[in-house]
Amino acid sequence: MSGIFIEDKRLGIRVPQLDKHWDDYSAEEQEAILLEWEAIRGLIPDRIAALEREINEKQDALGEETDFARSCQLNADIAELASMVNDLWIWYRTVPSVSSLTEKPMTHHHE
Repeated sequence: MSGIFIEDKRLGIRVPQLDKHWDDYSAEEQEAILLEWEAIRGLIPDRIAALEREINEKQDALGEETDFARSCQLNADIAELASMVNDLWIWYRTVPSVSSLTEKPMTHHHE
């Protein structure tokens, strides 16, 4: 499904970017897109766990940091990592619908 999923460098996963309404894809295309998304979606919990480890490391460093500027940077880093975790959870929960840049979300008919 080249072209449907694009790398989100910030989140570290590929995300769907549909170029037409979901109903305009054939049943075979929809099935292939959903299969690909399920494979990508399966990677999200590991990605979240890695980010949470990074948050914990930065929180530990923050607890011992005496330099104000460095403390501010660690706080900003932690906030960004937490935002990424939140965004990944949003993506993880979008199934069976896959969010896209189109007006109509994908729906899964096998549930």
